[in-house]
Amino acid sequence: MKFMKLGSRPDTFYTTESVRSISSEISSDLIIQVKGTRYLLHKFPLLSKCLHLQRLCSESLDSPNHHQIVQLPDFPGGVEAFELCAKFCYGITITISPYNIVSARCAAEYLQMTEDAEKGNLIYKLEVFFNSCILRGWKDSIVTLQTTKVLSLWSEDLSITNRCIEAVCSKVSKRVRNDDDISCSGTESLRDKSIRKRWWGEDLAELKIDLYWRIMIGVKSDGKIPSNLIGDALKIYAFRWLPKIDSDSESGSEIASKHVLLLESIVNLLPAEKGAVSCSFLLKLLKVANVLNASSSSKMELVKRVGLQLEEATVNDLIMVCDVDFVIKISEQFMLQLVQSPPTSPVRSKLVFERRRSRSAENVDFELQEGRRSSSASHSSKLKVAKLVDRYLIEVAKDVNLSLDKFVALAESVPEFARCDHDDLYNAIDTYLKVHPELNKSERKRLCRILDCKKLSMSSCMHAAQNELLPLRLVVQVLFFEQARAAKTCGKVSSISSNIKALLTSYGIDPSKHAAQLSTTTSIHTDDNWSVNGFKSPTKSTLRMKLAEDDLDENNDVASNSIGKSSRFKSFCALPTKPKRMFNKLWFTNKSTTQKN
Repeated sequence: MKFMKLGSRPDTFYTTESVRSISSEISSDLIIQVKGTRYLLHKFPLLSKCLHLQRLCSESLDSPNHHQIVQLPDFPGGVEAFELCAKFCYGITITISPYNIVSARCAAEYLQMTEDAEKGNLIYKLEVFFNSCILRGWKDSIVTLQTTKVLSLWSEDLSITNRCIEAVCSKVSKRVRNDDDISCSGTESLRDKSIRKRWWGEDLAELKIDLYWRIMIGVKSDGKIPSNLIGDALKIYAFRWLPKIDSDSESGSEIASKHVLLLESIVNLLPAEKGAVSCSFLLKLLKVANVLNASSSSKMELVKRVGLQLEEATVNDLIMVCDVDFVIKISEQFMLQLVQSPPTSPVRSKLVFERRRSRSAENVDFELQEGRRSSSASHSSKLKVAKLVDRYLIEVAKDVNLSLDKFVALAESVPEFARCDHDDLYNAIDTYLKVHPELNKSERKRLCRILDCKKLSMSSCMHAAQNELLPLRLVVQVLFFEQARAAKTCGKVSSISSNIKALLTSYGIDPSKHAAQLSTTTSIHTDDNWSVNGFKSPTKSTLRMKLAEDDLDENNDVASNSIGKSSRFKSFCALPTKPKRMFNKLWFTNKSTTQKN
């Protein structure tokens, strides 16, 4: 911290009640009033250094006791700043520091203590100290910048604020470049490196948002600061000033509205580059924006940014948002940007276009490899996000207030090809059915349309086949694909598999009696969107009648939410007897075995 002392005489100001004077041999002939405080002063040498006081004294009249009265009601900096200027005029020692230089400079400007009044006047000395000392120091520049808030208009007019901001931006740029040079030497630890890169963000976090905004705009426009360092600084500032909101915290209406401006300013300052800030931090901002009821544009901006790097998020990150609607939009945004993004970076694509005619075979191969690598990364991200969404569905399915529309919309926000398996999705559906027993048959069927039985594991198939909450048709599909999978593995199924036999037995059905009915002549009805792809409707009337009964129950809502065991498997065992190629593998009966019997 730098200080400057001016004058040689000791401080001889003293106070008597509300009147202040100078104890000197010179008699007082001037009364100056500053915001309720009166000063008994002598015109010389005060007026010789202050052009404004000269003009005021020439216009005012003497009081009856021969004291001329001058009032300064709007004096910048108040009595402290006036005393600094007055002491300087009388040669009394004053101390100037980053904490009082702004008020002293504004007061000197008000009094017009210029070189026109006297050479080496206060304005000149303050400007020399400000430019040569204050602006050269990092801490001094920030402290001085903070003090401009009290006299913001004066500081703007005198360019004090702008000069401090420019000095801070310049020092950030210079120090970061120097830090990068040190990093290249490889002589420091990771901890020291982290602390060194955070220093400027922590110091700037003490500023109010209007000054912080201007500095960050300057730092970003410089173009020399890496986006991740700017993101780190914004994160520090957000944690310093934004309210800490969690499930047990105060509601948004109880939080000061000033936080909305603060949040929206931080959102607007976020670097455009992907990965400049973590996905977790963006989701925390989104939660705060939701609680504070920030503008729709700020919320959507955060949704888009989260969507760009959703593969980095965790289930806990998504749960923290506390709004399924946002998660739906984020998931849709993620899939949308992957479809729209080119396989290579924009810069490389432009370069390839400009040099298309002169490319060598090696360049073409390299670009193809880059494209494959980018496509592979995109596919990997989709798989990761699909798994993330399904696990999030398992958690939110426990919410009794979660509507079916939102559950289905979130599940459908992930394209079918992005899910390698449907086990987590099945667990989410099963959880939702248990927590929402009030769902009718139509709603349960709508919920299960998003499930693909072909992508269920063996354990999930066995669980689904015994799940009384699932629609009948889904259970039929589960049994079908389980047998089809066994047929594909073994090449041929000569009889009903042991697990299906056990399942039929548990429902009181003799597998040996129904094997013929479920043999090479079986087909399933597929008029629903979620049924097996590639199968046609049956021509026999048995299944049509049974499904018609099921549909009638659904429309009239007379059936219970869970289907009885025996009725479900009687319907299953009543499947028609027209042969289908795929279903031959499901319930194949060896003719030679039949003939032998």
